[in-house]
Amino acid sequence: MENYSALVNNQKAFFHKGETEDVDFRINSLKKLRTAIQQNENALVEALKIDLNKSEFEAYSTEIGVVLKEIRFVLKHLRKWVKPERVKTPITHFGSSSLIYPEPYGVALIIAPWNYPFQLAVAPLIGAIAAGNCAIIKPSELTPNTSDVLERLIKEIFTQDYIAIVQGDAKTSQALLHEKFNTLFFTGSAPVGKIVMEAAAKTLTPVTLELGGKSPCIVHEDANIKLAAKRIAWGKFMNAGQTCIAPDYVYAHGAIKDEFLDQLKKAMKALYGEDPLENADYTHIVNAKHFNRLCAFLDNGKLFSGGKTDQAHSAIEPTVLTDVNWEDPVMQDEIFGPVLPVLEYHDLPEAMEGIHNQPNPLALYLFSNSESVQQEVVNGIAFGGGCVNDTVYHFVSPYLPFGGIGKSGTGSYHGKGSFDTFSHQKSVLKQTTLFDIPFRYPNVKNGLKKMKLFLK
Repeated sequence: MENYSALVNNQKAFFHKGETEDVDFRINSLKKLRTAIQQNENALVEALKIDLNKSEFEAYSTEIGVVLKEIRFVLKHLRKWVKPERVKTPITHFGSSSLIYPEPYGVALIIAPWNYPFQLAVAPLIGAIAAGNCAIIKPSELTPNTSDVLERLIKEIFTQDYIAIVQGDAKTSQALLHEKFNTLFFTGSAPVGKIVMEAAAKTLTPVTLELGGKSPCIVHEDANIKLAAKRIAWGKFMNAGQTCIAPDYVYAHGAIKDEFLDQLKKAMKALYGEDPLENADYTHIVNAKHFNRLCAFLDNGKLFSGGKTDQAHSAIEPTVLTDVNWEDPVMQDEIFGPVLPVLEYHDLPEAMEGIHNQPNPLALYLFSNSESVQQEVVNGIAFGGGCVNDTVYHFVSPYLPFGGIGKSGTGSYHGKGSFDTFSHQKSVLKQTTLFDIPFRYPNVKNGLKKMKLFLK
């Protein structure tokens, strides 16, 4: 494995010069990044088309546009975020003031996945730059064209001792993890996340893990069925289901299950046409390995809709399965593809118990017009984040920190959440020298008695 010590040490040396801590430097860096993205928009769209067959609409809306929006939001608020925050001081500390200084960690390692290869590399980078860090990005080798455009884009605007791209396979990631970074940010699968967390533990390095899991979608009997079906089809089958927060399965109430399935089939047809495999804008599966893994699920339960495949192009049309149970292979792990199992429930506790029996999901979606049902689900199930009467949309709000819980991840980002993730909150107490509080010292007469009165 290649040794990346020189690269990391050069970035640490650059960081210690203090340039990255200057707020104007950070703002100019973000503006450079925004301009470079805009200038390379066509190249990015073309690369995403080659790597994943993403349409121009999907490439812009889920990769490019969302990143530009994030930069715009951060630029608007950054000068406020970098200022020390004055907080309250207790009466026991009379005469002093308390402040919290957001301090950059230093050099960050960002390991990005292949499903949104541009967005999930650059969105964390925005936070790292905003917080005043240097960064090394390891993009996915499974989307080489997008990684190449990203590398060229970054090299055009930043020196390697500030922001660097390191391409390679899993061995490259392992070699990077042997280096001593100041913080690690990983997006990907839970098994690899464990490897990253183990590496971080050896050096006690702060780590953010954005993982995944089986994100449930509950469609209650009082839901707007037609709208629920449309929004679920959109959230599930964008990017051919290769989205960490896509609805992994649906729990449909028995009273409306048949109507929901009928509306879901209509929504899928409206979005992708009569034959999605002939739709030039329908996203493909990233490679043959994942294609074969997903094809193995197609005979689970009963095929309600879809099921056709195109091995030559690694494409699987949007597929809905019914009569599936928790013992079926499709229900064992995150599907991460265009296969949607629909389970049936008859009362809310039944659905909630089924979800409780699984690891905490990254996302949860509920379709119901009942405030009491909404509160019962939101308060009664632990999950990373989610939507009521929608899917996926919470991800693109800069006001909502995004992250998982338990096996679906640790830490969060987006908006100020990204700034906070790449910052250490340094607490400082400033004490007066005009007077002293004597009873805190052990040699004061009746010191313990006075201390008890003061602290009780």
